[in-house]
Amino acid sequence: MSLVVDAHHHFWDPARHHYYWMTDNVAAIRRHFGPEDLRPLLAPSGVDWTLVVQTISSMDETREFLRIADETEFVAGVIGWVDLTHSSVAKALSELRSETGGHYLVGIRHQVHDEHDEEWLLDKHVQRGIQAVGEAGLVYDLLVRTRELPAALEVARALPQVRFVIDHMAKPRIANGPADHEWELAMAPFSDLPNVMCKLSGMVTEAIPTEWTPEDLVPYVRRTLGWFGAERCIFGSDWPVCLLAGTYGQVVEALRYVVSDLKPADQEAIFGGNAVRVYGLPV
Repeated sequence: MSLVVDAHHHFWDPARHHYYWMTDNVAAIRRHFGPEDLRPLLAPSGVDWTLVVQTISSMDETREFLRIADETEFVAGVIGWVDLTHSSVAKALSELRSETGGHYLVGIRHQVHDEHDEEWLLDKHVQRGIQAVGEAGLVYDLLVRTRELPAALEVARALPQVRFVIDHMAKPRIANGPADHEWELAMAPFSDLPNVMCKLSGMVTEAIPTEWTPEDLVPYVRRTLGWFGAERCIFGSDWPVCLLAGTYGQVVEALRYVVSDLKPADQEAIFGGNAVRVYGLPV
């Protein structure tokens, strides 16, 4: 297989930042995770490059990630955070790009599914901010669940010039069985939007608390591939969140199993080529 990119993982340090989502439910991963923890996991799984993704609403965290990318050989890009509601999103992005490692900034994300308003994305200030992200040549990652998908669809239609990536397939309820009909109805319309891609990530944690196998992921990945095609799907591990359900290697191998019936070129696109193209990684 050619270049493999893990397009979605995190670093964090509870001693430096407060993570509001880091409750007792995730106590097993409530500790420092940095490049030194991920580095030994990559080669055994055949992963060459990674993208580190924001975890809190903090430009300071984004600056830290940019410095880490500048110092870490395997981090190829950063998906950071800016306040999309602010009137000067373009200025904030310019400031981040002027920081050490600023050229590693490839995208922006906000934890939309934690907003009280399910139509938060439709706020005119938010849409203006997302438009500024696109005008800066960056990707906007959509962290949403089924509840927020209608608003995400409306925004993606309104801003066809912006490249969007749906994180974690919008978190279908895999633990409930082989089908999530509400999720399917909300996801299917994205098939008509060429500016929207989808990450095949975050699935194993949506499969717990039950014991999961790669077969449990098959119907969800196949539906997603049916909507987006292999050319619009991107691999991500969601490490270290994935450790709540399995090892890094198990997550990588599970997706390899699920897409093993695809053409080799399609598998290579999912595991690396699409991330390079969509996020503009330097190869």
